[in-house]
Amino acid sequence: MKSHVQVAVIGGGVVGASVLYHLTKLGWTDVLLIERSDLTSGSTWHAAGGFHTLNADTNMAALQGYTIRLYRELEEISGQSCGLHHVGGLTLATTPDRLDFLKAERAKHRYMGLETDILGPEEIARLSPITDVDGVLGALYDPLDGHLDPSGTTHAYVKAARLAGAEVALHTPVTGLTPRPDGSWTVATAAGPVVAEHVVNAAGLWAREVGALAGVFLPLHAMEHQYLVTDDIAEVYERDGELPHVIDPGGESYLRQEGRGLVIGFYEQACHPWAVDGTPQDFGHELLEVDFDRFGDRLEVAYRRYPCLERAGVKQVINGPFTFAPDGNPLVGPVPGLRNFWSACAVMAGFSQGGGVGLTLAEWMVEGEPSRDVFAMDVARFGRWITPAYTRHKVVENYQRRFSISYPNEELPVGRPMNVTPAYGVWRSRRAVFGSGYGLEHVNYFAGEDEALFETPSFRRSNAFAAVARECRAVRTAVGLNEIHNFAKYEVTGAGARDWLDRVMAGRMPKVGRLTLSPLLSPQGRIIGDFTISALAQDRFQLTASFGAQAYHTRWFERHLPDDGSVSLTNLSLARLGFQIAGPEARTLLSRVARADVSTAALPFLGVAEMEVGLSRAIVQRVSYTGDLGYEIYVPAAEQLALYEALTQAGADLGLTPFGMRAMMSLRLEKGFGSWLREYRPDYRPVETGLDRFVAYGKPTDFIGRAAALADRDAPPDRRLATFVVDADDADVSGDEPIWHDGRVVGFVTSGGYAHHVGASVAIGFLPVDLIAEGRAVEIEILGDRRPARLATRPLFDPDGVRLRG
Repeated sequence: MKSHVQVAVIGGGVVGASVLYHLTKLGWTDVLLIERSDLTSGSTWHAAGGFHTLNADTNMAALQGYTIRLYRELEEISGQSCGLHHVGGLTLATTPDRLDFLKAERAKHRYMGLETDILGPEEIARLSPITDVDGVLGALYDPLDGHLDPSGTTHAYVKAARLAGAEVALHTPVTGLTPRPDGSWTVATAAGPVVAEHVVNAAGLWAREVGALAGVFLPLHAMEHQYLVTDDIAEVYERDGELPHVIDPGGESYLRQEGRGLVIGFYEQACHPWAVDGTPQDFGHELLEVDFDRFGDRLEVAYRRYPCLERAGVKQVINGPFTFAPDGNPLVGPVPGLRNFWSACAVMAGFSQGGGVGLTLAEWMVEGEPSRDVFAMDVARFGRWITPAYTRHKVVENYQRRFSISYPNEELPVGRPMNVTPAYGVWRSRRAVFGSGYGLEHVNYFAGEDEALFETPSFRRSNAFAAVARECRAVRTAVGLNEIHNFAKYEVTGAGARDWLDRVMAGRMPKVGRLTLSPLLSPQGRIIGDFTISALAQDRFQLTASFGAQAYHTRWFERHLPDDGSVSLTNLSLARLGFQIAGPEARTLLSRVARADVSTAALPFLGVAEMEVGLSRAIVQRVSYTGDLGYEIYVPAAEQLALYEALTQAGADLGLTPFGMRAMMSLRLEKGFGSWLREYRPDYRPVETGLDRFVAYGKPTDFIGRAAALADRDAPPDRRLATFVVDADDADVSGDEPIWHDGRVVGFVTSGGYAHHVGASVAIGFLPVDLIAEGRAVEIEILGDRRPARLATRPLFDPDGVRLRG
């Protein structure tokens, strides 16, 4: 075994093997895979081996499609069979909501280039004669679905990597990880130490333990999972061709052919977390004790759906562990707080996602960033607030919901409340209906006395519709009050603060007492953040951005901080709280509680000032995401309730009304304002999203991403964001719906909803530049129904910005 390598990949399952292969494919061949036992030890060897493209996140679905298409390439390079069976797959719908969900997924696939289709019961029965279609409304059919040989596939990855120069050390447990001053790592193993410039944790069941060796907690947990293999079944082996996979979400089962019989597995409600206190070091090729009681009721359902199953003998029952993150997606990327330590773990669907995970991580390591937005599986989507107990409870919830419908407005209950602000009790007393993001409770809307304190999950307009309308009306006609804890807040100070921000941010730097909006760009010119920069002093700045991207952005900032100590970065997201007030009476309200001149002359649009507000020394910013006259008021967290009392008492006669995030997102649509991870994400660039107006192309500082941004400006992409008014029925867009023109898909929706003040269903989405014109007629497919829509080139509310700037 070498004593020094460029990359040490820890873990010899399918994910570690994929990472090894993709690193060599991109040119890094001085790489070593270290495996404690044999290849496939852990979860890989006992996996059912199925693969599919269906995923609620479009980029995850695309990476799964990449993984599936990769297997033929692997076979050609390695000469090793992956045991591929491309038989296609059916996901059944037995309820109208499930059919709506599958129609929405099919619509996404239209612009992703995935050839899926919605089939009726007769076609389902023709493809899968063993399936009883009683009660089945339809199914999503994907011709790419299938299964493979887990061992053969893993060995194919490794053989292909070895042919390119990679090395593999088997029966070599890792016993320690020590960071070195130059950013490399000493990897202690049973065979001696190895110095690695980079370390990849692809340890699967042992990923928690490997993370702990590096001093970090990775939020993942193993669950027991059972499936059974039948004896030969005549209805199976007497067919000319192989049966397609069938997923029956209502029965919480998946089924496929295995030789002359069947494999059927269950995601049962009576599930069981495994190895709560740590994975045993001597575990590897063992199976767990079978527990028929856990899936007995599901098996009864399966007998009705597949009658031949009840007559079949059981050849074997497999019960083995595999790992989940709290939301079910992998944990991939550079681990925050560590240099050159990478994660590739919690990949619960290794044969659907392993290739995409390996490609993504290799691109990140070799090229500096992935080729697509992978925030959905970025290890930095979870922060330091997360705990082992929270992780375990959410993993159980996710396992139980493996085949549940994901609604766009759904808020899951487990692990809440985790973190709250001082105002939480006040909001509860005012009948708030809460959501949660990044572990923090936030108000979605306020229910009336005769309304339920729960929003019904739906693809259509929910029971929150009337309440949100009331809140929007209050903002536009009087003044609304909204908590601003959903913004991440950072303070940047020091002699080098201004110059550092000027280099990191693409926008222009504000003068003292002013604020600017600025994209944060990657070196390749992709949008990795949209920030408000407020200059409180020449050497002191407040930055605000998405609350859920704190670890993601902090990781980026820390990577680029100067070594000379001239810049200090402090995350004040929960230490600095407050409220925004918005609406035509907002200035009147602020003038009653502020000991300062808040006239337009003294505090103009995009101005910022420190002043007394109520009992506090506050930072007041003249800006509002509602697109109305408004102010953001920040105070120390301990003084948030005092600020609330001051504002509510002073605003009683002005019609002051609290409003939540549902109203906020409705109001921003009327101005065409974009949102992080919807309109602004690493898949997109400033010139196609409208953020180019905030890029200071001509500033003398060579900011990160400048060369790419200039190239885009001079040769812009052929698409751009546009706003549409939709002739909707009882369902509005939520994102990823295809946009049709002249009978073909020409674009897709990024976000939308109902804009209550203007009384219109609104969508924002990408359209070819040559089609963008006032009134352009298109169709937007909502739940399988193409709805007429027209393009609007000016904001639907306050198009000239009189209220916003007045």
